[in-house]
Amino acid sequence: MNTSFVYILASGRNGTIYIGITNNLIRRVWEHKAKLAQGFTAQYAVSKLVYYEEHQDITIAIQREKRLKEWPRKWKIELIEKNNPYWHDLFDQLSI
Repeated sequence: MNTSFVYILASGRNGTIYIGITNNLIRRVWEHKAKLAQGFTAQYAVSKLVYYEEHQDITIAIQREKRLKEWPRKWKIELIEKNNPYWHDLFDQLSI
């Protein structure tokens, strides 16, 4: 079974937030950083990886992404700060 990732990007601390899903986290975040992913993230300079979670079942990952997108902004910020209180860019720490 392939690994999937649900991830949250931000423009900065308490800035614009984007939630996505991918099967290759390093490649996908790099695409956002290089602005190869046209649309929302490029338009609002959202490229800082502030949260991610790994799932072994794509169906569960898709459900989780949809659920997170429905959450109030306050809950999303609390999730990020529980795991990454200083909103560090986690991209450089990836060893996947």
